[in-house]
Amino acid sequence: MPRTARKLSESQYYHVVIRGIGRQLIFEEDEDNERFLSTLQRYRRELGFELVAYCLMENHAHLLIRDVKEQLPDIIKKIGVSYVHYFNNKYDRTGHLFQDRYRSEAVETDEYLLCVIRYIHRNPEKAGVAKASEYRWSSYGAYVKPNNLVDNAAVLEILADRGGFDRLMRESTDDNCLEAEPRRGMRDPEAKVLIRSLFGLESCTQLQQLGKRERDEALGELRRRGLTIHQLERLTGIHRGVIQRV
Repeated sequence: MPRTARKLSESQYYHVVIRGIGRQLIFEEDEDNERFLSTLQRYRRELGFELVAYCLMENHAHLLIRDVKEQLPDIIKKIGVSYVHYFNNKYDRTGHLFQDRYRSEAVETDEYLLCVIRYIHRNPEKAGVAKASEYRWSSYGAYVKPNNLVDNAAVLEILADRGGFDRLMRESTDDNCLEAEPRRGMRDPEAKVLIRSLFGLESCTQLQQLGKRERDEALGELRRRGLTIHQLERLTGIHRGVIQRV
């Protein structure tokens, strides 16, 4: 069945979500977050799009982009190819890292634009990771103290007429913009530490490189310790069918 064509935004704003394939981690360490942001900035300059807001979570990333040249597929492709090359080299892995098709939605009104900005910056809170104002890997700080990494001047003008960014973030709403799946089982930070320490690995995805017997024994042990099938798939990149057979 042919894919449905993406809806073009008359405003040129798009909310984009990219995810790890099989829900696996795409950011293992701070260095990975930093590399992804530097990749964003590189192609922001090269391709001429505006990065309006972002939030990097462990297995997905939210981007609010103003695509002034109508080249969103090329933007996401170039960012993805560059980052996957870095990630695979660093963690000695091969193959795809991101889901085949990113998700996106057109943002057509000022009201929905502000809704998306609030939702993106609240993502760490919804996931139980950190307060929005304390989360390091989002553009929250750029809305408190504007900088040259985020193109939010037009949004700040809108916010100035509506009580400002602080008021926006204090509003009691239940935004649902390209909703990510809720976490289940052991919290991911604790699970990551457990996997690494239990099997002497530098990263969770290195579990893929163990021999079949050793890998299956490790997965079985992790299941007994409370990690769910979906969580193991997300953290290690091992297909759920393999985990289910353990």
